[in-house]
This record gives sequence, structure tokens and C-alpha cells, in this order.
Amino acid sequence: MRIRLPKGEGSGLDAVLVNTAGGIACGDRFAVEIEARSGATVSVATPAAEKVYRSDGPVAQLSVDLKLEAGARLDWLPQETILFDRARLRRTLTAEMPADACLTVFEAVVFGREARAERIAHGLFEDRWRVRRGGRLVYVDTMRLDGPIADLLRKPSVGKGARAFATLIHVAPDAETRLDSVRDWLSTTHGCDVAASAWNGLLAVRFCAMTIESLRNAALPFLLAFRGEPLPRVWLS
Repeated sequence: MRIRLPKGEGSGLDAVLVNTAGGIACGDRFAVEIEARSGATVSVATPAAEKVYRSDGPVAQLSVDLKLEAGARLDWLPQETILFDRARLRRTLTAEMPADACLTVFEAVVFGREARAERIAHGLFEDRWRVRRGGRLVYVDTMRLDGPIADLLRKPSVGKGARAFATLIHVAPDAETRLDSVRDWLSTTHGCDVAASAWNGLLAVRFCAMTIESLRNAALPFLLAFRGEPLPRVWLS
């Protein structure tokens, strides 16, 4: 993996994380550690969608560890992850931050390649998020789909046939106060089911769509409005 620091248009440092392998194959292990020191402002993105290839058995692993110091702002904004049929991925995201720091995380996942009308007949996707704020665990989320993923996603209680999903969390002193404005922005969204909640100093938004195009059409203008500054250039290339 490589890191690039292009000239950005935002208020802080833009970083682009590049997987020079071109994707994630069976049994691969990637570990990313990012530290935003006191007063720093940094956005981290990826240059394109991350592809997770078919596995003959071994599980690929991707861990992301985010650390923020006092007054820091960190935006973790990778582009979507695309799972191929029979892909097997276990992903974890952990964050440690003080009460006055600001963390925004956006992650999207797509099940199957749309151009090939690919169906995930079998696979594994496990996504575990843990956020600690001021030493206290404030956010826990685990998504696990194992087996016939396409069949599981058709269930009304799971995905109602959707294939593209995303989660945004915003952990900051102002998180709960932004809920009404966030719901106003999302009320004009079309082609994508979206819902937002706020509690205990954090805001969470879920996106659910039939295609990644529909999800991106909803998420990009929302991220622009929510962040109040341009997205990393790689998102628009």
C-alpha cells in the first residue's frame, strides 16, 4: 500500500491510500493505522473502488485503526468496496478519540459487479466497527453475511433486494444537534432508502440502494453539504 498527498481544496490535509495490488485476494491481510495529532485536520480517501476477489477458502482481512488527539478532525472516506461472487472478507474498524475531537466515517459496500449482473451465490462479509470516545465505548456495530448472500439480501428484514449499502457515523461535540438538518437534506433523496439517528454524542446515517449509482447519487451531495467543503478529488475523477 502507498500513501499520496495531493493538493486538496479543503481546510486540511488530503491523503489518498493506494492499494498497488489492485484489489484484495483470498488470504490477504491489510492493516491501516492513521493518527491525527492534536489540532490536525485530515481526510483520507481511496482513488477508486476496492475489489475483493473470489476466494477458494481463505478469508481476507482488512483492519483500520484510527486514533485522534485533542481537537483533531479525521474524515475516513474510502470509496466503495465491491465483493465478487465467493469473496470472503472480514473487516474491522476501530477508533480512539477524546471528547473534543471530530470523527466522520463513511463506508459503502456493493455485493456483486453490476456490469456483469453478478449474483453473490456464496461468500462471507463481516464488518465490525468499534468507537471509543473519552475512554468509553460509544459505538458498536457488526454486520455479518455468510453463505448465500444474494438470497439473504432478498429477505425484507435484511436488504429487501438491495445490493449497495453504506453507513456514515459522525462523532463530535455537535453531532446530535445536526440531526434535524441532516434529515432535511435526506428528505429530498430519490432512489435510495436513507435514515438518520443521533444519540450520546454521535450521528449515524444508513444508505440502502439497488445500485451503487443510486447510492452515490444520494451520498455525494449529502457529504458535500454535511462536511461543508469539497470532497477529495479522487471521489470525482
